[in-house]
Amino acid sequence: MQLTLEFGGGLELLCDSEKIHKVNVDLPHGAEELTMKHLLSWVRTNVIKERPEMFIKGDTVRPGVLVLVNDCDWELSGQLETTIEDKDVIVFISTLHGG
Repeated sequence: MQLTLEFGGGLELLCDSEKIHKVNVDLPHGAEELTMKHLLSWVRTNVIKERPEMFIKGDTVRPGVLVLVNDCDWELSGQLETTIEDKDVIVFISTLHGG
């Protein structure tokens, strides 16, 4: 499944300062669909290069990380149970900033 992952608001620093990632993600063994829960686990393993604790807390994103799936807030589409489809664009933006 081809996806576009975008990281902003400082999260790109966890991914070698690369904001946009075009990736191919396989369905988990035995799964019929890809959910955000599966994708977050895949991102932690395959995209995040340092300090994953700044992005993930437990099996979801840390508080303060806005997640958009095709420009729609994931809180409106089921959060971890949101189904991801081929060619989707998933954006992660940190809303927390130092000063």
